[in-house]
Amino acid sequence: MRILITGGAGFIGSHLCDRYLAAGHDVIAMDNLRTGSIDNIAHLAGHPRFLFVNHDVTHYIYVAGVVDRVLHLASLPSPVDYLNYPIQTLKVGALGTHNTLGLALAKGARYLLASTSEVYGDPLVHPQDESYWGNVNPIGPRGVYDESKRFAEALTMAYDRYHDVDTRIVRIFNTYGPRMRADDGRVVPNFVIQALKGEALTVYDHGRRTRAFCFVDDLVEGIMRLMEADVDGPVNIGNPMEITIVEFAKLVIEVAESASTLAYVIPDDERTRDDPKQRCPDITRARELLGWEPRVSLRDGLAQTVAYFRQKMVTA
Repeated sequence: MRILITGGAGFIGSHLCDRYLAAGHDVIAMDNLRTGSIDNIAHLAGHPRFLFVNHDVTHYIYVAGVVDRVLHLASLPSPVDYLNYPIQTLKVGALGTHNTLGLALAKGARYLLASTSEVYGDPLVHPQDESYWGNVNPIGPRGVYDESKRFAEALTMAYDRYHDVDTRIVRIFNTYGPRMRADDGRVVPNFVIQALKGEALTVYDHGRRTRAFCFVDDLVEGIMRLMEADVDGPVNIGNPMEITIVEFAKLVIEVAESASTLAYVIPDDERTRDDPKQRCPDITRARELLGWEPRVSLRDGLAQTVAYFRQKMVTA
């Protein structure tokens, strides 16, 4: 098949490029490099079945020839990004989704929207399954990201219902692994970098909040299975092993073999406003419909992530 991946130079998108190429497909990676990095796909330069296109998906998209699959991963998912670029975040969720859906319609391609667990907001049910409509503050600082994804889901379903586009929606929960940006403001790179530098790990609110971390290889496997399955409606892909932030911080220190300590901080910035207190996926649909569940343990995934950032710091 010939596959277009928007956000193809990003953390998750670049891993998808690798997997689809390894499976024998032709891949077009489209990215404007606002948050993606050419380093993530540098190893693919010269590959006969790989093409990189530097393009902003909020503008009209033209791709010559056949396109069999469109995976829309272009986004500004980290707090640093969507707080610095709130309007661009809304535009890539709205205009970018509209343009990629239009391309899928024109090409007769199957379409996948990379949505997010953030559509559930600060949840009032736990764990979160796909039937839950969420608890989102639409006018808070995080609303630009949350609502961009909620709108993108609505638009995707509209194209499915009214234009018969064959669509899939994956709701991605916290994912980590090699190729994350060191400066994206999320807890995994923050903790790993602090541990490798021997600095105190910054833990908000006594570390009581919970997250469930999925290794990127497991996520990519889930996305690829979803793309080829006959599934209607959103599907959660994530690791249901819930862990408190303070427990996670201690595990990072252990895996990194660091002498770091913990620094408990009361947050007072916009990045943590409306931050979910709990986050854990119900992956029943993924198990039943895709035969998928995560395979990589948190310890093993962290070991690979720590090794990646350690190497990046050595070569920086």
